[in-house]
Amino acid sequence: MSAARKAGAPATATTGRGAPVGATKPRVVSGRVVRTRGGRVSLRVQGRALAVTSVLVVALVVITGVTLTTGDFELSVGEVLRALAGNGSGGADFIVNTLRMPRLVTALCVGAALAVSGAVLQSLTRNALGSPDIIGFTNGSATGALVVIVVFHGSMTQIAVGALIGGLATAVVVYLLVFGGGMQGFRLVVMGIGVSALLLAVNSYLITRASWQEALEAQAWLIGSLGNRGWDHAIAIGVAVAVLLPLAFGLAGRLSMVEMGDDTATALGVDVARSRVALLFVSVALAAFGTAVTGPIWFIALAAPQVARKLIRSPGPGLVPAALMGAVMLAGSDLAVQRVFSPALLPVGTATGTIGGLYLIWLLVTESRKSRV
Repeated sequence: MSAARKAGAPATATTGRGAPVGATKPRVVSGRVVRTRGGRVSLRVQGRALAVTSVLVVALVVITGVTLTTGDFELSVGEVLRALAGNGSGGADFIVNTLRMPRLVTALCVGAALAVSGAVLQSLTRNALGSPDIIGFTNGSATGALVVIVVFHGSMTQIAVGALIGGLATAVVVYLLVFGGGMQGFRLVVMGIGVSALLLAVNSYLITRASWQEALEAQAWLIGSLGNRGWDHAIAIGVAVAVLLPLAFGLAGRLSMVEMGDDTATALGVDVARSRVALLFVSVALAAFGTAVTGPIWFIALAAPQVARKLIRSPGPGLVPAALMGAVMLAGSDLAVQRVFSPALLPVGTATGTIGGLYLIWLLVTESRKSRV
């Protein structure tokens, strides 16, 4: 909590050298601007960000290759390519197109969705803890899913719809609570943590009211897993990502300006209120769709954007590297739990929870040390 307070609190004290404590560092704009001939479209390209993005793409290709060719039934690269082209043997076609490919596509899309959701929220709140799984949106999705499981005894599709509605409803509640006192990052994080605690209690109550079978089903969903995910799940999250990620990338410029402060953004011609609502909706929708497909997978939204930002050393949110980092983290974690712990069927949520918990401890210790400087 101290990390949240320091990151979100206004800086008024000064150090012995006269520099304001916790003040936002001046943003240094770097990189080369590439323009079209008419000059109507321009793009600023940063060499380090481009290099990191290229490395992440290579990592994704490697993870994809290892995932599709290894396992209980190993396949050669040629067999995988022929199966993808529809010319493979019956066994290879079943292993690649029915078992491995839908799971991999789901992992890549969910990882990218969660990472961009976290990157947008962290920039909006200007707080490292501004993540959907910290401020309650993920627990809201879990509540919606549990209501469908326990109360309505719904199917997997209905559970996914319930999770989506739960996440969006939680975002509306948190936004209304925050909106009355001004949209401040620290206030949003604290309100979100409170709402998350309430929803966690509701989730526990729902499980106690369920039958043994429903409780087991609910508990399995709450861990977060990519097991038994087919093309229905992959297509659903794929369509959501195809619609929402371009929206997020298109709003990245406004996000960078809002991150510099409301006054600065307004002076630069940005409608801060509308931009913030649009970005918040995109962020919550990405997290809700991802959670609806796999269940709550913790800490990808928290860690991936921060790791990507540290690597590219960019003052902006860096949504594209964050998306790739999230995809690498989730697909890599799922590959690890499948291969390292085989034949045990370990959900990927346990791996991301363990690694993310260690990362959160490191983050809080680091922020605490910074606050004492």
